[in-house]
Amino acid sequence: MTDQSHDRLLIIDFGSQVTQLIARRLRELNVYCEIHPYQNVTAEFIREMGPKAVILSGGPDSVTREGSPRAPQELFEMGLPILGICYGQQVMMTQLGGKVESGHGTAEFGRAYVTPQGEHIDLLRGWFLESDEQVWMSHGDHVSEIAPGFEVYGTSPNAPYAITADMDRHFYAVQFHPEVHHTPNGATLYENFVKIAGFAGDWTMGAYREEMIRKIREQVGDKKVICGLSGGVDSSVAAVLIHEAIGDQLTCVFVDHGLLRKNEAQEVVSMFREHYNLPLIHADESDLFLGELEGQSDPETKRKIIGKLFIDVFQKHADTIEGAEFLAQGTLYPDVIESVSFSGGPSVTIKSHHNVGGLPEKMGLKLVEPLRELFKDEVRALGHELGLPASFIGRHPFPGPGLAIRCPGEITREKLDILREADAVYIDQIRKHGLYDEIWQAFVAILPVRTVGVMGDGRTYDYACALRAVTSVDGMTADYYPFTHEFLGETATRIINEVKGINRCTYDITSKPPGTIEWE
Repeated sequence: MTDQSHDRLLIIDFGSQVTQLIARRLRELNVYCEIHPYQNVTAEFIREMGPKAVILSGGPDSVTREGSPRAPQELFEMGLPILGICYGQQVMMTQLGGKVESGHGTAEFGRAYVTPQGEHIDLLRGWFLESDEQVWMSHGDHVSEIAPGFEVYGTSPNAPYAITADMDRHFYAVQFHPEVHHTPNGATLYENFVKIAGFAGDWTMGAYREEMIRKIREQVGDKKVICGLSGGVDSSVAAVLIHEAIGDQLTCVFVDHGLLRKNEAQEVVSMFREHYNLPLIHADESDLFLGELEGQSDPETKRKIIGKLFIDVFQKHADTIEGAEFLAQGTLYPDVIESVSFSGGPSVTIKSHHNVGGLPEKMGLKLVEPLRELFKDEVRALGHELGLPASFIGRHPFPGPGLAIRCPGEITREKLDILREADAVYIDQIRKHGLYDEIWQAFVAILPVRTVGVMGDGRTYDYACALRAVTSVDGMTADYYPFTHEFLGETATRIINEVKGINRCTYDITSKPPGTIEWE
């Protein structure tokens, strides 16, 4: 848990697929919150955490089923403001003396409209200003009788108790999901709830920076830390933050596997050595990696070779740092959440940073994870706070195996060189047209085929490439970016004219699912 000086909000998770969105909405309001599965939340846990308010999430179960998830009964006697959402509303009603029923034709899935009822309450400030409110429903059961002390403040055609509250105890319950974007005014409801609960809104990146510097110093003391620096945003922000805390006690190991983009290795080394004066080992192991990958075309085999070599190389160079007792990782909060299964216990292992998977167990080092309480957008905000260049912080995601998975089939130095040049032209085009920040990820894949072309008066027989660009919120799903034909034509012309070895360009318009963002 974070520093006790912050106001904290506890989200008790009953298994909803959108519980993380609740936390995102609250973080946007500068409110610190933590998600914990209901099985782990006891009355003692709540007292130890000391939250200022509690939110009960949605979930897939039915409160009418014997043994279905519940909140600790003592929670309702602690004097804390509570907001129940969907299944969370039904839990509140059941545990406080109301009734919930299954079926009877009152299920709602999708868009619905809530009509105000009774007096206007603070939770609904900014709602119902012009008309009924659009919300997103996803429930099979329904509240058939509200608990004593509750009143109805909003109804929908299939949810007569869409919004209920016990004003004396500051208990609020809604049948819909205000966290999803299909409830357009949902963020206002969360803002009203945290105001009612008296949150100071002090969860800022400036405060987090100071807090983590203090905690890193306390954890590490006078010992040494090594950090696997990939050049990505997460590991870079973690490295700069740790360096600010402990200076030269940190050494970063940047493994150059020969699969990076054009000039990327030089840019990373230059930024950290020259601008941050950060101790850095530049391990140029490209010959080793490319030698082991020679003749390999199966994507999973390529990934395993790269992963094993990375660990071996990282350990070889880390062993030269005498007295290192800690390993720094760029673990983020979604990784932490995903590591705790809804069935109750931790999963087999926390999802490791893509460039240091398996290292903690193999090297016997203690972990320093200064970003484990942050979402991706918060990491970028912390990067701004630490003074990293905006162009670097806003970079598109780049996979750990690098260009190896953008080169289907056998990997050769020639193909990698061609791919780097084509990718550089493509990204330059996107930046020139002001589209970079609209796109989640964009890259070129070089295809394992050669095609016939005509350039000047001669015949060519060169590689084809595929351009890829997607929009996404979190990388879990994605849509292709709708470039204009003019942009695609101009970009294809530049690549074919400027990159020796390519004579044909295609644009990948596959969404995820059914495809993946990367090609391998």
